[in-house]
Amino acid sequence: MNEPGITASEVRVRYAETDQMGVAHHSHYLVWCEQARTDHMRALGASYRYMEEQGLLLPVVEAHVRFRAAARYDDALHVNCWVREVSPRRVTFGYAVERVADSRLLATAVTSLMAVNANYELARIPDHIREKLVPVADPVRL
Repeated sequence: MNEPGITASEVRVRYAETDQMGVAHHSHYLVWCEQARTDHMRALGASYRYMEEQGLLLPVVEAHVRFRAAARYDDALHVNCWVREVSPRRVTFGYAVERVADSRLLATAVTSLMAVNANYELARIPDHIREKLVPVADPVRL
């Protein structure tokens, strides 16, 4: 996916992430999404490290993954990430996990993150960060 507002992170399925059949365990998809989201935020100029240094935390409060086909040991994957929705306190990201070799869509996912301060009290996403979180239309059916 080479569309404006969408970034792609490449990951390779490691042996430790697979079961006895060489299929990637479902729990790793959210880890790959986290990597893609972190890379996406960095590309937007809004790194998590910077936000945390400013006292803003964005914990995941909701996650959903839809599995379509299996990722297997040593598959190179593109994990595409984009902003779906943003509000003063919440940001929702979309993801599409594709196998590089054949561009097959393996999974889609959605995560929502809520802004909190260092005391884990509800906070607002600062305007200068929220301005960078421009929602784009979902490029795939989630």
